[in-house]
Amino acid sequence: MTATMPGSQSSLREANQRRVIRAVRAAGSLTQAEIARATGLSAATVSNIVRELKEAGTLLVTPTSAGGRRAQSVSLSRRAGLALAVDFGHSHLRVAVGDMAHEVLAEETVPLDVDASAEEGLRVAQRLVEAVLRRAEVDRSEVVGVGLGVPGPIDTRTGTVGSSTILPGWVGVSPQDALAERLGLPVHVDNDANLGALGELVWGAGRGMTDLAYIKVATGVGAGLVIGGRIYRGSGGTAGEIGHITIDDTGKVCRCGNRGCLETFVGAPFLLELLRHSHGELSLHQVITLAKEGDQGSRRVIADAGRHIGVGVANLCNLLNPQAVIVGGELAQAGEILLGPIRETVDRYAIPSAARALTVTQGALGERAEMLGALALVLHESELLPGDVVT
Repeated sequence: MTATMPGSQSSLREANQRRVIRAVRAAGSLTQAEIARATGLSAATVSNIVRELKEAGTLLVTPTSAGGRRAQSVSLSRRAGLALAVDFGHSHLRVAVGDMAHEVLAEETVPLDVDASAEEGLRVAQRLVEAVLRRAEVDRSEVVGVGLGVPGPIDTRTGTVGSSTILPGWVGVSPQDALAERLGLPVHVDNDANLGALGELVWGAGRGMTDLAYIKVATGVGAGLVIGGRIYRGSGGTAGEIGHITIDDTGKVCRCGNRGCLETFVGAPFLLELLRHSHGELSLHQVITLAKEGDQGSRRVIADAGRHIGVGVANLCNLLNPQAVIVGGELAQAGEILLGPIRETVDRYAIPSAARALTVTQGALGERAEMLGALALVLHESELLPGDVVT
């Protein structure tokens, strides 16, 4: 793209184009009136920019309706490029390819012990990337970036996994650099809770919000924080480690080395241990199913977990005053059996004004939240203009 002088008409037009593209990219699709509201640009300016970007092949414009009136829906075109998502869970790997209009074109999931070996995980990820590109019938050259999610904190200063106790097989590994070397593509990395928050913000229960917390409850517990519409990572990348707030300083020793962390009260291994004597060996999915069928032991264990999570959520409310707490992860599938006790505890322990302003809800994206968040990470990081369009 030709360089422009600051303050010139060309640089102003380019800046306005970027504002329009960012708005459309964040939402997936918008009418021109919605673009004007989102960007603060005049309707006439938006109309001119949309026409220019449509002619350049960056935007697609299709008929729709808004408020009972005819309108034009604006989205990014396939020519604007594609994004890959690589989502590592503790026991699975999920890979997907999607376009800039927020459509998932293909995805694959395989079971995988991610904690054991970074080398093995990255090798399988490379294989799945090739598989989803084949399924979607797209060429690697169309991909503008890869969003990578890992189930542990990322040190933003070094790019390495920030805790050897959470991902022992990844000590000293920079997931971003290692995957970029294998794929030959730009890679953007974040932890799974942050990506879950981003997924719900862009596609799910957090759409239209600017301040929220996403609580992921599965094997462990983590939180992704959105402040002012952006993911908040903290100075070193460990913001949101709600699973390691202290509930009981005489409790069980946590994998982080402290005693009585929230994770030791609500993580899947702890919950399953509570039911082992009365119910035998169960999976978390089975516990949730039993609870929904009325099993009192399973319901009690999940409700108690909700009360413990509620203590952490109440602290978040007092500190950050979010609009919503969105609960995701496998345990969220218990629905109101879990959410009801969370709300009750928040009402008891949070500042009344913060509790009244809070909505506690189940995530809308289920097990795909982190994968969709990884796609959204690429959409947020890329900066495409007509001269940058992938060909």
